Amino acid sequence: MPTESEVACFEAGIKFGTLYHQFTGTPVDHESAPGLERAMEEAIENQPHCTDVDVEIREDRLAEAIDPVIGYTELHGPLMDVEITVEYEGCDVHTRMELEEGYPRMRVVSVER
Repeated sequence: MPTESEVACFEAGIKFGTLYHQFTGTPVDHESAPGLERAMEEAIENQPHCTDVDVEIREDRLAEAIDPVIGYTELHGPLMDVEITVEYEGCDVHTRMELEEGYPRMRVVSVER
């Protein structure tokens, strides 16, 4: 049987998979980014055991990615920094996705009982 910590980490992975794959490809520009951040946070927070989500679409990366002809870009992992906290049976798992060597790396930051 998996431990509470293992289940909590698994749940965090589910949250990241949902966030990443549900919202990748969404059209985004400077005006829509704040609303998209909130929508992503609220959608993921609805999932079981999720206690906190913080999504930041990085303005600096967004500015570089926006096509000047069409005025927007599609959301993709390197544009975002995300933190997700999951609580399962008294175990809090804090996770983060941030750009590392050009790749949006998802990792467990801490596991607390």
